[in-house]
This record gives sequence, structure tokens and C-alpha cells, in this order.
Amino acid sequence: MGWQFSLAHLTSLQCSPPQLIEIAARAGYEFVGLRPIPVGAHDEPLHPFATDRALFSRTKAALAATGVRLLDIEVARIIKEAQPQDYLPAIEAAAQLGGKHVLSSAWCDDRPYIQDFFAGLCALARQFGLTVDLEFVTWSGIRTLNEAADLVRASQCDNAGIVVDTLHFDRCHADVATLGSLPSDWFHFVQISDAPAKYSNEREELIRIGRGARLYLGEGGIDVAAILRRLPAVPLSVEIPNTAKLAALGAEQYARLCIETARSYLAASTYRLAS
Repeated sequence: MGWQFSLAHLTSLQCSPPQLIEIAARAGYEFVGLRPIPVGAHDEPLHPFATDRALFSRTKAALAATGVRLLDIEVARIIKEAQPQDYLPAIEAAAQLGGKHVLSSAWCDDRPYIQDFFAGLCALARQFGLTVDLEFVTWSGIRTLNEAADLVRASQCDNAGIVVDTLHFDRCHADVATLGSLPSDWFHFVQISDAPAKYSNEREELIRIGRGARLYLGEGGIDVAAILRRLPAVPLSVEIPNTAKLAALGAEQYARLCIETARSYLAASTYRLAS
């Protein structure tokens, strides 16, 4: 019995895929999440292993050498400037590396367009045995658990899923009872982090915390254990971007403290997760 943890790309922002894999192995993670698809953020580090064959080879070698497995890739954004086919190289590369899931999120407000795009992504990923998991983000086009559930239900795709990020679950005031009523096979992994109990609902403040000021589990005000109790036993993706802590500790020590505090929090709660 135990927990399976994935080191998410956003926890150690500047690391290349091979570096992140090696850090994950030394810190005790079973999985990693990688970002071969950029989101266009300012000063975003680029790691396009889908097209950079040398980087792909180094990434594959690091996975083989460490035994760490690729859990998911990100971010297949649903935007008007792209089409599902644009993500095919990254999806194919993920499959070649043993990945299981493609994280997606919506960044427009055209629901019919989002629906068609999402279904197209699922069709592409199905060819490679991957799921497409929609993350609802409080400042995106799909902001709530209910909106995400409506989208997945309407897609009628057997490889469609929902990624619960505990920060966004808390900030959109989702109901844990609703979470427990949804099909368990929609959930393939969950992103865990904590955040301040007191916060502003202003968009810029939500973004600031979400992208660079999250907290270790148990350090803030989110009842992560209550959320996890309503989910099946899936890998826990540790996504705790915190600019100040990362700068002070360095990537490896920060990754180590993220998993250690998560283990301590879960062990101290009444929640138990089978591996």
C-alpha cells in the first residue's frame, strides 16, 4: 500500500526533461509530467522533444536509466489559433516514451468550438492509446468541475477524462459530492497542491497564486484529503509552482520537499490511497 507521485513540470520550471526525470528519480517520484507543447508565456522555457530528436533521445535514455515513467504531457490547449492535428507530433512522442495521458485546457469561450476541438483531440490520442484529460482552470474557458463534466459527457469519447487540480477545485467552489457522483473512469490522475485560505477572486490574483505562489500540502487552506477521498486511486501529480521557494531551494531540494510534505500530509490525514 502506498501513494504514487508524479513530479509535474510546473514544480521545477527551468529543468529540461532529462534533468526533471533525474531529479524525480532521486527525490522518490514514480512518474514525471513533461511539457513539450509551449503555452506562450513570458520567458517560458522550451523543451520541444517532439521535434528535437536529440532531446527526445536524451529524454528516452533518462526514463530508461532511472525507471521513472512518463505520466502525462501538456498542454494541448483548445484555442482558436490551433487545430487538434497541431498536437499530433507531441502525442506521438509521448506514446513512444510510454506516456499515458494528454492534459488539455480550453482558452476561448466558444463552447461548440471547444467541444469539437476536444473530440478531435480524443480521436488523435486514441490512435496511440492515450487519454485526453481536461483541466478546468478558474481563469480559462472551462472554469468549473460541472463545465468540465458536461464537456466530457457530451464528447462520448471513451478516452476522455477530467484532471482535478486541487487549487482550481477549491477556487471554483466545486462540491465534493458532485465529484463522487461522476464516473470513476473519467479520472486518470490528479494534480495536488495547497494555497492560502484567504485570497482574492480577481483574475490577476488567481493567476499569480496559480502560477507561482502555491503551497505545500497542509500549509494552506485547501482540504486536499476531502477531494482525494472522492477520487479513485490514481497517481498524484505534485504541481506546486512557487517562484520564491524554487529560487531559494533549487529544483532538486524543492522537488524533494514537495513530495515529503505531501506524504506527511496524507499520512496524517484519514485518507489512504492504494498504489
